Formats: sequence, structure tokens, C-alpha cells
Amino acid sequence: MSTPPQPQQPADQPPAQRPAVPPQPTAYPYPGPQSPAPGNFYAQPTQVSLPAQPLPGQPQPGNPYAQPQPYGPVPVPLSGGGGGAGRAVLWAVVGAVVASGAWAAGVFLIGGKGDGADLRGFAAPSNMCSEVDYSSFKDEYPEEDSKPTHSSLEDKALDESYCSVGLKKTGSSYADAYLTTQVDLHRKTDPAPEFTATWKNYGASHTGYDVDPVKGIGDEAYLVSQDTTSGSRYATLAVREGWVTYTMSYSAYLTSYDQDKNPPRLTEVSDWLKADTKSTLEKLKG
Repeated sequence: MSTPPQPQQPADQPPAQRPAVPPQPTAYPYPGPQSPAPGNFYAQPTQVSLPAQPLPGQPQPGNPYAQPQPYGPVPVPLSGGGGGAGRAVLWAVVGAVVASGAWAAGVFLIGGKGDGADLRGFAAPSNMCSEVDYSSFKDEYPEEDSKPTHSSLEDKALDESYCSVGLKKTGSSYADAYLTTQVDLHRKTDPAPEFTATWKNYGASHTGYDVDPVKGIGDEAYLVSQDTTSGSRYATLAVREGWVTYTMSYSAYLTSYDQDKNPPRLTEVSDWLKADTKSTLEKLKG
């Protein structure tokens, strides 16, 4: 799960106080079930009892698709006369049992979602900077960044693409603000629980940030922002759509602006992030 990128400070400008990002908690803080309790040398590991075997005709535990056999034992035809009729009865019963199993398998394989990742047609480009739309920022920052940075990752568990662009006002030699974007395609695990836990509660784990849910973008979205009077102005829009997560972050240092010029208000930045995120996600689906 990606956390919002921190603003960058040009090398020859006075340093500004960066928002502190506390370390994230580990995902598994509890001891294993066989580990003795800390400080108790007499605690014994828990004994694990094996589950009882299922009775005949009952579904196997842990397998919701295993159906009980409704027909009972298959009758064996008597020897002697009428063998043909007996075999017909035998194969009719066997065919019914097979058909029942095939129906259950068909519901699982065709009707369900299976184990596939819910990527909604998204792709992670090798060069995110060539795909991201940030046209809403161009009126405020018309100068192009000649050397934006980007990176990408392609793996069977995760596809990722990242871009960082320096935003410049007219006549600026250095970036007045920064815009970063990142898309992650989670191929093995559903990111929804961790995404919600990270962004919905971001204000509780990071002091000084405001968190607002955003409707109408993806399945779930949050706007995280911070505005300091002497340091920085910062906003991130985090979106989840299916098993795809996307972030677009803006950061500006107030010290990089002339005294007679002010950076855009957070309300303006928030509107720009929402508009450009929508258009970028549409492009990544193409």
C-alpha cells in the first residue's frame, strides 16, 4: 500500500519543515498460536485437535461446493435374467450423480468470480509521466518540466507505475510545487481493507492532516490535506477501484513563492486533483 509521497525541496532554497511521517505499524503484531506467552516459562503450547471425519453423505468441511450424495449407494443389478434392465438402472443413477456434480462445478466456475483479480481493465504503463493528465494545473504552472522522473514495476503479484513532475510558474528557474502520481494493480490480494484502514484513518495516525471522503470517483476515495502558515501546502487524492489503487499528490513550499504571489488555495488544488484523477483513470483503462 502506498503512502502519500513527501514534498521535495530544491537544493538551493532554504529548507522548510517537512511533515513528519511516523512509521507504519507491522501487519502481524501478535505471536503465533504455538508460541508461549512472554514472561511465562510454564505456559504450554495449545493442543490442536483434528476435526472429525464427515459422516457419509455430508459435505466436506471447508468445501462449500461438495454436495451430499442424494441417491444413496448405487444398486448392483442381480445376476441372471433382466441383466440389461439392471445395467440401465445402474447407469441412469450414475448419470444423475455425475450431472449433479457437474451442475455444482458449473456454478462455481462460471457463475462466481473465481480467484481472478478485479482489475477493471486497468493497465500500469511503463512511463506514467506520458499517461498522467494534469492539465488542470497548467494555468497556475504553465512551464513544462523537462526532466520528470518515473519508474515502474511488473510482477505476478503487483504492477506499479510512478511519476513525479516539477510544477513551475512563468519565469521560475526551479519548481514551485510538485505533483506525483502512482497506480498499483494488485494481482494477488484485495487491497480494499488496508486501503480503507490507511486513508480513512490517516488523520488519526498523522498529526495535522484533514481527511475527507470523496464521492463519485472509483469505489472509494479520500482527500488528505494539510495547510501550514509557514511551511507547506499539501493534498493527496487516494482512489480505489476494484483491486486497483491510485494516488495523485500535490505539494508546495510557501518559501518558494515571491512575497507578492501566493500558491493556489487548497480548495482549488482539490478541484484540480479530482478532475485530473478522473481523466487519468479513464486513460489507464483504455
